[in-house]
Amino acid sequence: MRGEFVGVWSETWVNIWNVLATTETAPTDLFCELYRALAAVFKDKLTPEQLADIIDDPTRSREAFQATRAEDLAGERSVVSFFEGVHEELFDLGGEELANNFFTLLDSFIDKFSLRYDLRRPCTLCPTLPGVFANLMRDLRSLTSQDAHLDSLMKEFDSAIRDLRIDCSEGRIKTCIQKQINLVEAIGRAYPGVTEAELGPICNQIGNWPHQAIKASLKNLYGFASDYPGIRHAGTPGSAMRTIEMRDMVAISILLVGFTPYLTDLLNPDFVYRGS
Repeated sequence: MRGEFVGVWSETWVNIWNVLATTETAPTDLFCELYRALAAVFKDKLTPEQLADIIDDPTRSREAFQATRAEDLAGERSVVSFFEGVHEELFDLGGEELANNFFTLLDSFIDKFSLRYDLRRPCTLCPTLPGVFANLMRDLRSLTSQDAHLDSLMKEFDSAIRDLRIDCSEGRIKTCIQKQINLVEAIGRAYPGVTEAELGPICNQIGNWPHQAIKASLKNLYGFASDYPGIRHAGTPGSAMRTIEMRDMVAISILLVGFTPYLTDLLNPDFVYRGS
């Protein structure tokens, strides 16, 4: 699940808007004002005449609002701005009680559909860390799907992850790490100006590191995968402090995903954080 409002927009009618309209403080022209605000975030803007024809009629406004689809909206960031702005509109329209009813409904909606936001007073939608990571994974999949080689490596990594459901043996965990290293390495090779083929030297050619320690961290992870017996190479048996476990798969997989924004200029960090 994307964890975004655009993915569950159709559910907002039953869970938020229709409920809000039945509260005692809801005015008869509620949807006139709501539709005016919603129309501002349409992909295709209405003309002033078209908008006026709708918002001058409470019944037509309600019908038009209910009929609005996620595809009509400009994107997740615009929808978030709409929700945040609606709170203030409702306060002006019906006072604190109406605005607070909306806040409560919105908070319950976020919880019900496990959306990637934390709702703060007065009405600010803050991205959560799980949501940021989910967005990063989604955008990374989108990036790799546009290149046949990267797409193949991503699918191999996905298959290795799924195979752990059948058998969490050390060998399968090593395969997961190996497949992800291959993927990360291939992403880095595509960075503009990179001529090296292996991840360690690739890190040296990429110049967007904020500190040497960050670059060294990824290089050390690569060194681990190369030196630990049976991941990328035969390795050095004496260097292994213990056998590989599921905790290593979880930790290393998350770490490697976290480094990908340094290895490509095709991920928009602002979109990863706030949505597009």
